Amino acid sequence: MEYLPVEVIGNILSRLGAARDVVIASSTCRKWREAWRNHLHTLTFSSNDWPVYHELTRSRLEIIVTQTIFQTNGLHCLSIIMDDVDEFSAAPVIAWLMYTRETLRQLHYNVRTTPNINILEKCGRQRLEVLALAHNTITGVEPSYQKFPCLRSLSLSYVSISALDLSLFLTACPKVEVLSLVSIDIVMSDPQATMELTSNSLKDIYVEAISLDKIILEADSLEKLHLKDCTLEVFELVSKGSLRLLKIDDVSVIHLDIGESAENLEIVDVSNFTIMWSKFHHMIAKSSKLRRLRLWGVVFDDDDEAVDIETISACFPQLSHLSLSYELRETALHYGSQDSFQLENVVVLELGWTVISDLFSHWVAGLLERCPNLRKLVIYGVVSETKTHEECHTLANFTSFIVRLMRKYLHVDVQFEYE
Repeated sequence: MEYLPVEVIGNILSRLGAARDVVIASSTCRKWREAWRNHLHTLTFSSNDWPVYHELTRSRLEIIVTQTIFQTNGLHCLSIIMDDVDEFSAAPVIAWLMYTRETLRQLHYNVRTTPNINILEKCGRQRLEVLALAHNTITGVEPSYQKFPCLRSLSLSYVSISALDLSLFLTACPKVEVLSLVSIDIVMSDPQATMELTSNSLKDIYVEAISLDKIILEADSLEKLHLKDCTLEVFELVSKGSLRLLKIDDVSVIHLDIGESAENLEIVDVSNFTIMWSKFHHMIAKSSKLRRLRLWGVVFDDDDEAVDIETISACFPQLSHLSLSYELRETALHYGSQDSFQLENVVVLELGWTVISDLFSHWVAGLLERCPNLRKLVIYGVVSETKTHEECHTLANFTSFIVRLMRKYLHVDVQFEYE
């Protein structure tokens, strides 16, 4: 170990991450202490790393963090994730940011400060590439062009910010590619509660637990759009057709419009969502490159609607993974005329139920006939703890039916996932 360059030792210490482990390891010898001071790149203070953190007072924690940071030079990544700490004083937090700002590439910070400080002002116009903030308030964002010229990833969780400030913030990040917004409190000056975001560089956006009347996102380069647990009246995406992945999970939205962005879609994953099949299909109908389609736990707006498998076959010739789970009705068993269509490229088929019935067995059989090159079938089901005699009888009949059916498809790997 004595022949290792201090730069290599610095990389080793940086991989440890946790501040306590780094301090202990650096006490090995003079050379390791030098590596800690001059070549440490990553430092993490997390309440999960050391149980003693939970027992320390706020002032004692602030002293430990301050002493540790101030013994380093050239930190690239600083993480302060203290879930059990309600707040830090503003003075030490400002000191940490000012001390590291010229070399810092990544900042992860999730503790409130009293009084509130403008973290953006302390980190702006530097080389920061990743910024993840939680439990803070952002106000007074200046319309300053390229205030964060190197920022590529931005994550805001449980942050209070106005719609205008968020829009200005995004404009100040000309290279941002990844944006995550989780449970943020959007302060609206307009009673219509409309949020407009624009970015030419954005490629990936994740939005969770947000309630607004309207979101308009203009992102010409967007490749991934994931909405989860949101309540919206309108969501509009204005893009130039670069979208590859669309994921919607437990979202309530009256009007969803992705415009002309569907042509290059490869993955569509929709779960716990109320859809009007004709309207939804029209939205993604031009996605001829679609490889994965998942409609899980969806509810149809019209009782007479069902997923049109024949239309799926015609519109998505490259489809290889198909996952379907919704309440079955007689209309779901209509597959068109005999041998009228095939899902030629589907190799993985996932089917699920919430309430099992005899219809499910016939539905599975019908879909298997349409997938001549299938390699894997996964059946998902919900089995209640208290089962009636009728439910037990139905489940037994389904099991017997599948055993007989799969004798025709010995090349298919069958798996069952029950909960």
